[in-house]
Order: sequence, then structure tokens, then C-alpha cells
Amino acid sequence: MYEKKMDEDLHCGLRVAFKIFGGKWKMCILDAINKGATRPAEIQKVIGIASIRVIEIQLAELLAYGVTEKTGGNYYPKKSEYRITSFGYTILPLLYQIDKWGTTHGAFVRERQSELNQQEVMLQENASTNA
Repeated sequence: MYEKKMDEDLHCGLRVAFKIFGGKWKMCILDAINKGATRPAEIQKVIGIASIRVIEIQLAELLAYGVTEKTGGNYYPKKSEYRITSFGYTILPLLYQIDKWGTTHGAFVRERQSELNQQEVMLQENASTNA
């Protein structure tokens, strides 16, 4: 089993933020919940790419840090629903600023990604011809 060699330094604000919200899908999950999707299957439909299992893992992490809360009735089949806590709502303004930045600079990033993909293809072609 893996043992951490060093304790995490959670005195840095960026490390604290990324500890809680740094997962690949966590901000998208929070956005989906904020827009009304409360069950993992609904969240998956909003996101469209992540699997239900991945969403459930990310939800469990958000739940562990008190960013979301889980409710479910005492009936079968059990239907778990997630809501954002008051602590979780504190990240939403930042989340929407990040979204705005991404929208503003999306064309530039897509252009660079296309160039990087072309460079990678050329490198692979050169490597295969030289092999």
C-alpha cells in the first residue's frame, strides 16, 4: 500500500483549493448540481463524457470535504440526491470566473492544441520512418 513520504502542506491557499476542487470533473459536477441535476445519472447527462462511476467517486470526495451533502429516502430502490452545501456555494463565484476565462480564451487554446496535435503526429511519423 502506498504511504505518503511527506505531509501535505495545506497552508497554501492554492493547494487547499486544488485539494478540494482539483479533480477533473469536480467543477463540472458542481455546475451541474447548481443547474438542477441532483442524481448521478442526471449529472452524467449534463456532463456527457464522464462515466457514472467516475462521477460517484468525485461526488464522494466532494461529500467528504463538506462541499456537497447526500440525501436519500428509506425506500427501495434507494435514490441518492446531492445538494451543494453553504460551504460549497462559496466556490461558485470562482467557478464561474474560471468558466468566463475559459470561454474568453477557448479559441486560442483550441488553436494551440491543434498545433500541438499536428506536431505530435509529425514526430510519430518521423520516429516510425527512422525505426
